[in-house]
Amino acid sequence: MSSETFEIIELANGDVALRRAGERDDALVRIHFSEESTQFLKEHKIAIAKAMLEAGIEAVQNIGELEPEVFEEELEPLNHTIH
Repeated sequence: MSSETFEIIELANGDVALRRAGERDDALVRIHFSEESTQFLKEHKIAIAKAMLEAGIEAVQNIGELEPEVFEEELEPLNHTIH
């Protein structure tokens, strides 16, 4: 992604989304928090979603530095809990 401007919004259903600033198109990324998580996070939900989105953007910016075999491991779907 280039130097475009993005905005973080809260959707009507409570999800937090990232989209291009000023556009009404579908969001590029959506984050859904469970009801339990929403109650736990309270007013910090947006700040947590922002941190998650920033980490994702940073990972995308550094994707060229990652070794290709890192992605080969991800090709097989895994059903396990990540802590």
